[in-house]
Amino acid sequence: MYALVRSLTLRAMLIEQLPVFAIAWVIAEFFYKFKSFTLECAAFLLTWFLLDAAVSRIRLLFSSSRGPT
Repeated sequence: MYALVRSLTLRAMLIEQLPVFAIAWVIAEFFYKFKSFTLECAAFLLTWFLLDAAVSRIRLLFSSSRGPT
């Protein structure tokens, strides 16, 4: 997590990570009721990771499909 915060600029964090983080948080709040902080935290982090991977792939597909103009 520290490496993530250090490697990204504030602008990149706000544009790229904050929306995905917020969506993962909402999903965790509504759906993860494991009665264990550790399990819920791990599920939240996994959700954040998977959503971020999906968004990154979608961005990559859209940026490569546009090509040079």
